[in-house]
Amino acid sequence: MPVSAVHAARDHDDDPAELLDVFVIGGGINGCGIARDAVGRGYRVGLAEMNDLASGTSSGSTKLIHGGLRYLEHYEFRLVREALMEREVLWRNAPHIIWPMRFVLPLHKGLRPAWLIRLGLFLYDHIGGRRLLPKTRTLDMRSDPAGRPLKAAYRRAFEYSDCWVNDARFVVLNARDAAERGADLRTRTTVVSASDDGGLWTIRMQDRATGTMETVRARYLVNAAGPWVDHVIAGVLGQNDVENVRLVKGSHIVIRRKFDDPRAYFFQNADGRIIFAIPYEEDFTLIGTTDQDYDGDPQDVAIGEDEVAYLCAAASEYFTEPVARDDIVWTYSGVRPLFDDGASKAQEATRDYVLKTENGQAGAPMLHVFGGKITTYRRLAEAALDKISEALGRKGSPWTGTAPLPGGDFPANGFADAVGALRRDYPFLEAAHARRLVRLYGTRARRLLGAAKDPADLGRHFGSDLYEAELRYLVREEWAVTGEDVLWRRTKRGLHLTAEAGAAVDLFMRGLSASDADATETGSTKGGRRAGTA
Repeated sequence: MPVSAVHAARDHDDDPAELLDVFVIGGGINGCGIARDAVGRGYRVGLAEMNDLASGTSSGSTKLIHGGLRYLEHYEFRLVREALMEREVLWRNAPHIIWPMRFVLPLHKGLRPAWLIRLGLFLYDHIGGRRLLPKTRTLDMRSDPAGRPLKAAYRRAFEYSDCWVNDARFVVLNARDAAERGADLRTRTTVVSASDDGGLWTIRMQDRATGTMETVRARYLVNAAGPWVDHVIAGVLGQNDVENVRLVKGSHIVIRRKFDDPRAYFFQNADGRIIFAIPYEEDFTLIGTTDQDYDGDPQDVAIGEDEVAYLCAAASEYFTEPVARDDIVWTYSGVRPLFDDGASKAQEATRDYVLKTENGQAGAPMLHVFGGKITTYRRLAEAALDKISEALGRKGSPWTGTAPLPGGDFPANGFADAVGALRRDYPFLEAAHARRLVRLYGTRARRLLGAAKDPADLGRHFGSDLYEAELRYLVREEWAVTGEDVLWRRTKRGLHLTAEAGAAVDLFMRGLSASDADATETGSTKGGRRAGTA
């Protein structure tokens, strides 16, 4: 139930019925994944995110569900195996926003030898329980279409499987499912303090739009604040141990489509790092990522000129047509909150997650989440629930491995059939529009379209295939408030609209009052920044 813009302060201290079991700080993939798993097991759950969902690291990824082939070089076999096992689990549970992708790894003379790469890919194919994804094969780049955009020097390559994910939507759908199962989720709400009062957490939080303060009580506190995890320890909890994470910046560039092949490329660099070049949003190519230590405010993260030059040069080493700075249409950066394991180089720091439990002054339990990657978020959540269950008593069993995310209730290989079914129900939709709606919303595209019989029923047209009905749906169901929430996280339509159209979307979004959102409802609860059951 997306929240009203103003909610009165209340105090749960004297009402046991309102006492939460678990309160989560952080609305990224780990926080929303833990909240979803916990509420699905029967715990009473609350969550607060100081900005929009997925507004930090969780929308700044390379957008892959992958084992992490290069992590084998650092002997992170457990992490790679767990990630490989998760690929098909996640694909089955969210076939609208996750789908298979083949990756072409050209052999580069003087870098990793072919035998070493083939050994790594053999392990990649066999240690992760692969069933649906195709296995590795060898390509002759002189005859395979994948060789066309590349320089003639690259004559041989390996092709292997991983998956693509719409990362920001992945977070939102976990949050949506948590809310529908009963979790109380607040976005744009800052946790001001958390104190252990007699063995229970007293959490004070503030609505950033209205300034309204609220206090809730919880038995267990989860710090899943990502890059801000140490800030929560120092600023919210008032502790001194703030040297747990190593912040590493990863930046990406987006250019006009560089190649027509649906496969992605995995490029090795002379410095030992790798980058990807990936088909992106129909008309573009995504290139990234970098790895740099970062000591600034995570909210201010942005690509540097050195990173732009690095990515352009690395891609130009392979493509016949160089990648120039003028080709770039968009950039984005994220800060990875890696557990500080003392690695000498940013790219060598572990991507594995670390969960640390401790108690407050009066014994109230809490959990700090460090590191992790989007592929293993569900397993991280299960590990977190093991610790929560130890402290609060067991409720329910692991369940998320076979539970589809909202809109994902169709077969893993059933995307084309889902698009066909939507077009039969809404014959006025253009094929590309129907595909996009199913890619973003799956079977819930029908909730967005409602009783529409023609494009006019979708309301104001903002350009491309973005209509008012979709904006209202995103306010009502997905906590969207600003144009940025819609254009650059939930839909990526910002790549397809003019600056003027984008400004119009932002103005429209900001003008939607709570009563406007309520008037558009079709059976769900109120829209805004807070959500509950729908």
